Amino acid sequence: MSTFRPVEEQLAILMRGVEFGDETTRQNMEVELRQRLAESAQTNRPLRVYCGFDPTASDLHLGHTVPMRKLAQFQELGHEVIFLIGSFTALIGDPSDKTSARRQQTDEEVREHAKTFTDQAWKVLDPQRTLVMYNGDWLSKLSFKDVIGLAANFTLQQFLVRENFALRFDKGDPIWLHEFFYALMQGYDAVATRTDIQIGGTDQLFNLIAGRKLMESFGMRPQTILTFPILVGTDGLLRMSKTTGNHIGINEAPEIIFGKVMSIPDGAMRNYANLVTRWAPEDITRRLAALAAGELHPRDLKMQLAAEIVAIFQGQDAAVAAEEHFRTVFQQRELPTEMPEIKLLAPTSVVDLLTNTGLAPSKAEVRRLVQQGGVKLDGDKVEDFALIILPDREHILQIGRRKFLKLLPA
Repeated sequence: MSTFRPVEEQLAILMRGVEFGDETTRQNMEVELRQRLAESAQTNRPLRVYCGFDPTASDLHLGHTVPMRKLAQFQELGHEVIFLIGSFTALIGDPSDKTSARRQQTDEEVREHAKTFTDQAWKVLDPQRTLVMYNGDWLSKLSFKDVIGLAANFTLQQFLVRENFALRFDKGDPIWLHEFFYALMQGYDAVATRTDIQIGGTDQLFNLIAGRKLMESFGMRPQTILTFPILVGTDGLLRMSKTTGNHIGINEAPEIIFGKVMSIPDGAMRNYANLVTRWAPEDITRRLAALAAGELHPRDLKMQLAAEIVAIFQGQDAAVAAEEHFRTVFQQRELPTEMPEIKLLAPTSVVDLLTNTGLAPSKAEVRRLVQQGGVKLDGDKVEDFALIILPDREHILQIGRRKFLKLLPA
């Protein structure tokens, strides 16, 4: 007797949030997934599901957790999940969402970044039911002849119709040959892991389809693919990325996570509610309807979002404490929820901060402002214009009544 839940029940859970940008592709993948789930139930064999994560930085951010949560759903339904660390693909860098070439990492950088990935992944995945793999284990062993064989499955035209490459080609910007290899390598990951299903963002669709193509060329059944919308960063425009500085790290201090969520533009709240929270679809619809009707203030919905996100990754107690911290620092002292942000990379003096950011025209003006009590650090008046601020935590620097600067730790 099968130990799996009914096929249609599993299908409803797993297809939630799936988005391809093309209804025909969605229907085809749903048919394939239903068939695989039925076969799994008949044979009592769990499906093999994976998603790859390139260690381009040392920390996972909220954007990473969108496909990870789908992996967790497969786990909860009894299927086998692979958390694939792109130890080899990270050397090139995925060009899927880029209009310029990524900087290539060194072996040392990749190894250092990968160290913390798995520990952080356990905030979402069950470590007892997760296979951790590194694609350097097989990609590093391919010969030049092997790479030629992989490349023979694709045409140059197939790559150049991709939007990011097409934009660069039209502008005359360089497209480096090694960038084409990324899709081949990710496609070969599917072959090496003998996967049933691969998960990724909508920007990964080309690479996932490349995996299907290569599996067929190796005489294997092509993987079913499920793609999901991209989580925007704190700017509300670009994909969340540590490279662009618009990320929210899942390992950051609760008050920092809370404050960063509070800083997102109002228009990004639906994206966060759909992709990051545990709220049911009908609950999200109700909240957004109340917002549209003016029954719920944008600040209050953002507070609910921030508390929910902190609770997911840091626990309910941390969420309560982070909300209290926010109310004390921002609301009771009447600070704006949105303000310019910079990262403190080293201890820096108040005078250098104000002059370098243009908030004060000169050191003499900083001295005058300090003498008049017009500069505050975390709500307290600055008495010494040469005061050194340490990059140990988040700080708020206030100049006069209307100028604020959020200082984030490196």
